[in-house]
Amino acid sequence: MIVLASSSPRRRQLLEMLGIPHIVDAATIDERQQPEESPEVFASRIAKEKALQVAPRHPERAILGADTVVVVDSATLGKPESPDDATRMLELLAGREHRVVTAVALVRQGHVDERRDVTRVWFRPLSPEEIRAYVATGEPLDKAGAYGVQGRGGALVDRIEGDFFSVMGLPLRLVLELLAAAGMPYSFTR
Repeated sequence: MIVLASSSPRRRQLLEMLGIPHIVDAATIDERQQPEESPEVFASRIAKEKALQVAPRHPERAILGADTVVVVDSATLGKPESPDDATRMLELLAGREHRVVTAVALVRQGHVDERRDVTRVWFRPLSPEEIRAYVATGEPLDKAGAYGVQGRGGALVDRIEGDFFSVMGLPLRLVLELLAAAGMPYSFTR
């Protein structure tokens, strides 16, 4: 059994989908990006900090931390702070390509291992009415970049190049790599 250091229902859902036994113990850390910190380094740092914060409470278990950011031009987009902020983010993404950076970290018995994925996503052009209607659903308010690809936000996407699960917030291939490297290989028969 692993410990998921995240309150994300999507991450929990993906672990359940694979049948990976887990409990949730969400970390509470400062998730602000440091000046001059690249989006990739930022996501990796946050994923590691989440896992490391929770690890002392579960010394015998492997702790999985994850973080996702959306990058367009030189702007890093986390979760919107308000509906107006979600609208601003979606206006920025509309009709354009962006990158989704998701980092995962596994802490087990003091050892930290980390992986990172970058997936390219293209949004179709969006009208102001579409953006307003989507924001009004409430779906974008707890998601990096203000959209959920696995929900209604999937209607905003033109195409994806890379790992769909990474865009959801948990690159399963990388999680399985981390578990295997920690001596906990995935089994279909669990």
